[in-house]
Amino acid sequence: MSGETFLYLLKGLGLSLVLGACSLVVALLGGLAVALCRLSPRPWLRRPATAYVEVIRGVPLLVLILWIYFGVLSDLFPLHWFPASILAFGACYSAFIGETYRAGIQSVDPGQMEAARALGLSRRVAMRRVVLPQAVRNILPALGNEAISLFKDTSLATVIAVNELMNRGKQVAGRDFRTMETYTVVALLYLATTLVFSLLQRRLERRLGVGTAHHDPGHH
Repeated sequence: MSGETFLYLLKGLGLSLVLGACSLVVALLGGLAVALCRLSPRPWLRRPATAYVEVIRGVPLLVLILWIYFGVLSDLFPLHWFPASILAFGACYSAFIGETYRAGIQSVDPGQMEAARALGLSRRVAMRRVVLPQAVRNILPALGNEAISLFKDTSLATVIAVNELMNRGKQVAGRDFRTMETYTVVALLYLATTLVFSLLQRRLERRLGVGTAHHDPGHH
């Protein structure tokens, strides 16, 4: 493989990283909203959030990408491939990350909330300043694994012609007729990136004193 071709693939990796980072921000914020709604005592918040999680968990991500990009709403609100991809990945992972947030919040001793309320904090402030910081610390390993899974899943964006790493690999393989060599390089680029992410995650966990409880990222 020529240096020029390898550089072309590296640029695709850069776009995959940008796509993954933007989608992760959407998923983290959306997941927090889903978790808080799921834990709300108000049925008009809890029930739609529960339905959202069940629907998203039952629909393959590939189908969700195609539905958002080519779906009924595309006639009214046509989306460029980049925001469509971010919306699809963010919508999917917000459901899974929302469940991770919910488990983390429920793992915090209820006495923490009671003590905060006794000190005069409102439920909202107590959640933001007392409960959530502890919950996020507890679920940091799981969130790291979700981020890695999301990065790998950005390869599915090739179905709507996003010019990320997987799509560029497909172009090179078709152009040079070196399918095995090209996809091996693509696989190694994904592997190297995820290994770097895993290393950074473990260092962050050690710095924060977080346990490395196993979480299987293959639930999607």
